[in-house]
Amino acid sequence: MIENQPKLTSSEITGAWTAYMNDSMSKCVLSYLLQHVEDDDIKEVVQFSLDLSTQHIQTLTDLFKSEKLPLPKAFTYENDVNLNAARLYTDQFMLTYINQMARVGLVSYGGFISMSARKDIRSYYMECLQDSSDLYDRSTQTMLDKGIFVRPPYVNYPTSTDFVDSKSYLSGLNPLSQKRPLNTVEISHLFMNVHTNTIGSKLSQSFAQTSSNEKVQKWMSRGKEISQKHIEIFTKNLTNDDITPPNSSDIGVTDSTTPPFSDKLNMFHNALLSSAGIGNYATATAASQRLDLIVNYERLAVEVARYALDGAELMIKNNWLEEPPGTIDKKILTKKKDEH
Repeated sequence: MIENQPKLTSSEITGAWTAYMNDSMSKCVLSYLLQHVEDDDIKEVVQFSLDLSTQHIQTLTDLFKSEKLPLPKAFTYENDVNLNAARLYTDQFMLTYINQMARVGLVSYGGFISMSARKDIRSYYMECLQDSSDLYDRSTQTMLDKGIFVRPPYVNYPTSTDFVDSKSYLSGLNPLSQKRPLNTVEISHLFMNVHTNTIGSKLSQSFAQTSSNEKVQKWMSRGKEISQKHIEIFTKNLTNDDITPPNSSDIGVTDSTTPPFSDKLNMFHNALLSSAGIGNYATATAASQRLDLIVNYERLAVEVARYALDGAELMIKNNWLEEPPGTIDKKILTKKKDEH
């Protein structure tokens, strides 16, 4: 660290706190996966991902100490993971999961860079962005080698350029009128949202079947149902244009009911996925040009937001929701001053 650095801004504190929370969760999950992975090639990817999370946590810990900031409680081996729990995921699902989390990292670290001013903070997040790129590249190549990478749909190459010549290009809500075919931008987002919801559905199922808390089970099962409903909606959009949706094996979660992770970690994990899902829907809304797609994304994003809010309330009741750093409440300070 360079001496006489300016203090961290609110955005830089937010980035460091969020990154620490996410990496501490990832370290617990990946350590458990490493205990059970059997395929040597996939094991290398799991180990690489775990090493990255471990390195990130150490760097962030040093940053918090140097800035005299309290370290988040986050997640630990002692409280949040049972490394000896029975195998819950197949090797193929482990690899697919890591590939998806690498994608989340690419988006997150890009955002952290854009919110940071200090040179050392920007440099760190650029390193993390490169780490996420390397992890995505390695996991993707391993999936391709194993024949389990689900490619987006192919379309015929266009033979010429063209311009939109009618407002009907933007329509799509009238059930009596024929919708125009999807363009490649819309296909890409529909495809990706089917894929991410498939992963979310399987994770929710695994968390539901291993939790002993009835309310957590119910919330996780609701998450699975929401994911499956959204998959059906997006799949219908694709199949109506004779486009094959992503199709992965149903095998991903075993029948184990022994919890490898704490309910606190599982709730945080699903909340993180919900947040990423809302972001995906917002991006898809902005990119889509057919009105029926835009309306769908908006209403489905609201459904996910309500689900996430209910989850946050459940976490608060169980003292699982760690509060992000905030400003000092001036009203409380004024009241204390008046009391003296």
